[in-house]
Amino acid sequence: MEFTTLGRTGLTVSRLCLGTMNFGPKTTEADSFAIMDRALEHELNFFDTADVYGWKIGEGITENIIGRWFAQGGGRRDKVVLATKVYGKMGEWPNEQGLSARHIIRAADASLRRLQTDWIDLYQMHHVDRKTPWEEIWQAMETLVAAGKVLYVGSSNFAGWHIAAAQEAAKHRNFLGLVAEQSIYNLMTRHVELEVAPAAQHYGLGIIPWSPLHGGLLSGAVRKLKDGSGGRATEGRSAEGLAEHRATIEAYEKLCESIGADPADVALAWLLSRPGVTAPIIGPRTIEQLDNSLNALTLKLDDDTLARLDELFPPVGKGGPGPEAWAW
Repeated sequence: MEFTTLGRTGLTVSRLCLGTMNFGPKTTEADSFAIMDRALEHELNFFDTADVYGWKIGEGITENIIGRWFAQGGGRRDKVVLATKVYGKMGEWPNEQGLSARHIIRAADASLRRLQTDWIDLYQMHHVDRKTPWEEIWQAMETLVAAGKVLYVGSSNFAGWHIAAAQEAAKHRNFLGLVAEQSIYNLMTRHVELEVAPAAQHYGLGIIPWSPLHGGLLSGAVRKLKDGSGGRATEGRSAEGLAEHRATIEAYEKLCESIGADPADVALAWLLSRPGVTAPIIGPRTIEQLDNSLNALTLKLDDDTLARLDELFPPVGKGGPGPEAWAW
């Protein structure tokens, strides 16, 4: 396993992050336990979840599964850098969502109970809350940090200016503020390169890309469709995306074949080569998928391959950060 530090912190995390969103809805508890155990065998120590995962309001299904896995002992909790999230709707009453101080504090305590742990390593705001001032948010987070319930704070799905506003407010309070931003980022979705990634790098946030395979479209979707193992690429929005971008994806799969690499490995290796990226989130539904994901760590893409990927999946505008991406 390769390791790095999370943003500007001294916290050591694996260069792949285990996403747990499938645990419960698509992966049984027994299989989820087996995947997490295998992750530790691979020394993959960075796990990501959220209070809303499981998608039944207020139940925290995925967090509960992780908590029962921790409860088995064997040093599981001590080995894991655990990230979860707050913001989503956890009840039918108005204060059971968002980033009010009340909800942050109560949601953290509820996550701790479900996860059967005393602390959350990285507590991420799942979305920006436009109606709650940063003074209130940071006061709540400071309370959790002072109590030892939360060690680091992160964001998810923030714009670049949200990161700037959050960090400037934290600086005035002499608080560490954000240390990571979790964004959708992959070959087919490169918007974060305009302002989010530059802001994250400027303020010392590690970038944690979610959906690195763009719903399975970058995992060999055309090949899998032909051999009948299409999976996610044949469902819903992924199927629509495949229909819209089929020519590009076919060309991508041919490029991967020409360098003797699996498309999923190439997509992950490309992200691992991007400036500021800490760890793409992989969401395996089986142990085999987890094992295969580790191939990306040893795959180094040469300049010609990187240039061809830019041709197939061009960056937004002229490429790179704004304003140069759209102006002189």
